[in-house]
Amino acid sequence: MRVYLPSTLTLLAGVHTAREIGPAPLAAHAVTPALREWYAGGDLEELEYAAMSAAARASLRLLAADPSAPRRRVVLAAEIPDDQVTWPRGDAGLANDDRALVELAVPVPWKLIASGHVDDPAAVPDVTAAADALPAADAGDDDARFTVDGAEGHELLWYATQELPHLLD
Repeated sequence: MRVYLPSTLTLLAGVHTAREIGPAPLAAHAVTPALREWYAGGDLEELEYAAMSAAARASLRLLAADPSAPRRRVVLAAEIPDDQVTWPRGDAGLANDDRALVELAVPVPWKLIASGHVDDPAAVPDVTAAADALPAADAGDDDARFTVDGAEGHELLWYATQELPHLLD
């Protein structure tokens, strides 16, 4: 199963050094039955994009929690055996991002990472503003929600795994 793990450049440096994402359990995002049901008209590519977008929003939360991390969202895509992935059954009451939420039972070795997805440096001002606005957005401030949504206007760039270390220089 393809899963999308939220990260930051700071966390990516640790993952690269450790050669794995861990410790387990790990929160990730994937195409789950609840996401398929919610987005019934979407093909697999659209569903995977929705799961990756949910992971990008989770990355923004990681940035808000770590003011020292460079202000670029990071999502790592990995291929995980199905039996190591669990998710809530049903979708009653789930928020949109939660429909894609899964849990990984074991750490993810570097060799299972398929690609990285990272904000372009041009997105830094909008991502910075979004990370700063996140607490107010969570409290219901519409202007702050608009600012947070502004980060989603930036597409994440695709990186092959061998390119990821170059982002850490």
